[in-house]
Amino acid sequence: MNGNHENSLLSLLDKTACSMGSRLLKRWLGRPLKQHNQIIARQHAIKEIIHLQYNASIHELLRQVCDVERIVSRIALKSARPRDLVALSHTLALLPELNVVLTQNKSELLVNLKKHIQPLPALQQLLASAIIENPPVLIRDGGVIAPGFDEELDEFRLLSTRANDKLMHLEQEEKQKTGLSTLKFGFNNVQGYYIELSKTQAEKAPPHYHRKQTLKNVERYITPELKQFEERVLSAQVKALAREKWLYENLLVEIQQNINELTQLAQALAKLDVLTTLAERAQSFNWCCPNLVPDSQISIEAGRHPVIEHLLQERFIANDLQLKPSQNILLITGPNMGGKSTYMRQTALIVLLAHIGSFVPAKSVTLGPIDRIFTRIGASDDLASGRSTFMVEMTETAQILRQATHESLVLIDEIGRGTSTYDGMALAYASCSYLATTIKAYTLFSTHYFELTHLPKQWSCIRNVHLQASLDTGRIIFLYRVEPGHANRSYGLEVAELAGIPAEVLKIAHTHLNHIQTTPPDSQIQSEAQVHTQSPVLHELAKLDPDRLTAREALDLIYRFKSMVTN
Repeated sequence: MNGNHENSLLSLLDKTACSMGSRLLKRWLGRPLKQHNQIIARQHAIKEIIHLQYNASIHELLRQVCDVERIVSRIALKSARPRDLVALSHTLALLPELNVVLTQNKSELLVNLKKHIQPLPALQQLLASAIIENPPVLIRDGGVIAPGFDEELDEFRLLSTRANDKLMHLEQEEKQKTGLSTLKFGFNNVQGYYIELSKTQAEKAPPHYHRKQTLKNVERYITPELKQFEERVLSAQVKALAREKWLYENLLVEIQQNINELTQLAQALAKLDVLTTLAERAQSFNWCCPNLVPDSQISIEAGRHPVIEHLLQERFIANDLQLKPSQNILLITGPNMGGKSTYMRQTALIVLLAHIGSFVPAKSVTLGPIDRIFTRIGASDDLASGRSTFMVEMTETAQILRQATHESLVLIDEIGRGTSTYDGMALAYASCSYLATTIKAYTLFSTHYFELTHLPKQWSCIRNVHLQASLDTGRIIFLYRVEPGHANRSYGLEVAELAGIPAEVLKIAHTHLNHIQTTPPDSQIQSEAQVHTQSPVLHELAKLDPDRLTAREALDLIYRFKSMVTN
């Protein structure tokens, strides 16, 4: 929710070469496929990339491509910047080499991608000839259009760049005409261009010289010819910028004729990037290709949690899972931190990966049709909406019970913790029963309510499994193996000790736990009732009629009751 992808499935998978591939991978994870034929097409492409062993060479080329997808959007809006067009030109120049690498493809998906990764020589040549190699950021800065692309623009630039040479030539001509040795041409931002004469020669200035400025030792003049030169030079840059802007806008219009081809190119490059990335991840992590079948089932042999396995220093304990219509619910018990949530999450991640066409972290996987994945895992409130932890939990559970189907995968982790024990247990029992009898979805249902472990006796579709743990000199050891049957205890106090709960608190907890376990619930309720019924204060209160008491009598009773309680 906070946008942090660290230690997530996305961060594990996203070794894409370009930003287009990274965005597409995220979209694939957010929108997995349901159609088996589309999933199998991706699987075949990944298998072929692995078999031909060219994912490294493709990745090296894809690292050099620009974000064609976003540049095309800017071109369509006429907001593309000069450097966008240079980047696009470089990408188009890579296409012939990339096309050669893809010539061995046989998978239908890769063959179709290759059709859209075709060189566009005319467009590439246009871009290369129109824009300089390292242009300014914005067209308004000028100097974007390459020399030789437009004759009129070149003339404006030539006039501007050769202004000094032209000025020196005019100065020599004027000296020869007038014979004035101190004559020289100059320029400043305030006065513009001018002819400067010393005071001694100012009297010999020709009549067509118009005085522009008088200084202490010199006089400055302007002539019609120099004024014309000034106008040409000063307007050359303005005209050059205007011409460049016009040329650039027309260039964008011309590129827009290739929008469809560029859009298809962007999509093909992104898909190729994701497929080669998934092929590399499958090889690096030793993942298997899942088998998709029409029969209803989820069968996982030696499944692993991809993210936790990657982060662990030691070997990850793999576990099997079998779900089918006749046994579609696993009731999971075991200690906190024993691996229940990991087991549930890895199942969801394996199913998710399979439905984006990826290989999966397991020895083998067989999957039937699955339409959706629902999860009710973790505990958090929603203060902004004024919802408590329990309300959030119930809202999510309600959504599952209303929307899940017999082809859905449902994960429910320790439902009912946010309310009283009996209310929570009743809700957990009812939810599990409803999933078993009405929805019949593939369900992983973890709980600490051992009373629920009797549900398999009522419904054969429910099966107990537990995460193994053992005690060694009073300390808990997690084995992380999923075994048939339910757990015998929760090891809550042992986990509390691992968390650092003080020893004196744990001692009190053990004493109270022994008392609860050795005292029947009916006896506890009866004992509390006797305390209340034997209280003399309560006995007196039961006989009172408050409507007949005066204020003085009520005050006397309060003092008497206080005395009775104190004594």
